Amino acid sequence: MTAVNNEALLSTEGTLILCAYILTLIGIGWLGKKAQKEKSLSDFYLAGRGMGFFVLFLTLYATQYSGNTLVGFAGRAYREGYQALVLITFLSAAVGAFAIYGPRLYRLSKKHSFITPSDYIEHRFEHKNLTYLSATLCVVALANYILTNLKAIGFIVVAVTGGAIPFIYGVIALSLVMVIYETLGGMRSVAWTDALQGTILIVGIITIFISINIEYGGLDFIYDQIHKLDQDKLTAPTMYEKLSWFSTVCLGFFGISLYPHAVQRIYSANKLSTLKRSLQIMAFMPLITVLFMIVVGLTALALVPGLDRQASEGATLIVLQDLAGRGAIGTGMMVLFLSATIAAIMSTVDSALLSMSSIITKDFYTRLSPGKTQEELTKVGKIISWGIMAIAVYFAIVLPQTIWRLLEIKLELLIQISPAIFIGLYNNKVKGKSIFYGMLVGTVFSLIVMIANKQGFSIPAKPLGIHAGVWGLIINCAVIYCCEKVCGQKNK
Repeated sequence: MTAVNNEALLSTEGTLILCAYILTLIGIGWLGKKAQKEKSLSDFYLAGRGMGFFVLFLTLYATQYSGNTLVGFAGRAYREGYQALVLITFLSAAVGAFAIYGPRLYRLSKKHSFITPSDYIEHRFEHKNLTYLSATLCVVALANYILTNLKAIGFIVVAVTGGAIPFIYGVIALSLVMVIYETLGGMRSVAWTDALQGTILIVGIITIFISINIEYGGLDFIYDQIHKLDQDKLTAPTMYEKLSWFSTVCLGFFGISLYPHAVQRIYSANKLSTLKRSLQIMAFMPLITVLFMIVVGLTALALVPGLDRQASEGATLIVLQDLAGRGAIGTGMMVLFLSATIAAIMSTVDSALLSMSSIITKDFYTRLSPGKTQEELTKVGKIISWGIMAIAVYFAIVLPQTIWRLLEIKLELLIQISPAIFIGLYNNKVKGKSIFYGMLVGTVFSLIVMIANKQGFSIPAKPLGIHAGVWGLIINCAVIYCCEKVCGQKNK
């Protein structure tokens, strides 16, 4: 049995190599700045809508698989055992949703020059309050997304240095790197760094999976140890847990697929065939990425059982520590693993930061200060990015929530936007007023349940095993239906 320790995961030389890799990202950001063709919002936030297949696929991959995947998913597998396999369908559902709405939204974005998700909603429904509400939900979701990944990156820095660099300083330092290269070149810089980071991520995850199988004997060792130490992690799910699984998949389909930065990557494709090919390959990635990280979490459970919820967030690092202690991996492989983890986190944060900046600039600032030039708006967007990052760093340091719970909260709010996208794209008759009231009521309900639960009221975060946000989505759709019926009766 191993134990959690405070020894540095990397030697001084390994740490220097990792730092050099991180600093190269600023160089890529500078190249992105040099490649800018014009000082416009479209060029800065969408790379001039010219992203090819290779870069588009890798930026989609690197954006979707984040610190939540490498830290949060492994932590959940540690806490839940084999029931965490539901996370595979969680990410697969998101890709399925992309395939359903992505091509149609792409065609509209090319025709009408959309930059943010709210641009489509404004175009389709012509309802100002609906546009503001959807943009607000996007901002809240992105802020939470940045927050979860900054917390993850803090854990990594502490582990890499053995605590020599505290959590706070690690978060601040890497946040500075990300905001520098993001504001240098916008989407080009972000997509190009994502291409590098996505490649490292794929190689790193496959390598750690192979190392686990070679060193421990694969799933047989994991199963035997968990069976011996914590049999509850092997039990079949109860009805409540099955409903929770279903709810989680709903979060993936209606929530992850509508990440604003993912929608903007749909806008950024140079042509429709590029988008379709990228999504086809993305369909296979949950089996490689999510499944392998579940195995990492289960391995940590087999090695160090009995960790509390907060400590279980370090499941990935526990396995890396143990492999290094056994001599199974050297400095080079450890640098690769940790680079993969940091790459996953940074590629997500930079994308979310860019998207959040675009929404605040395009959907709020331009309406409050009309008449600004494209160049002026681009400068404002860069300033906003720095402000966002400063606020996110503060909350990453002070908030105690686990990464997985923060992920759930974000998605429970974001899915309230899904009727505007899915119904709007496939039903030309539904009115903006109906969508607005549905989104408003669904959001308020979700918030009431989550806040009441947090304040200690006897209201579960998942009534009947279903997330408050999914209940909110059901109510959201019911309100839309009722409003449309009332409007139909009035018209008659």
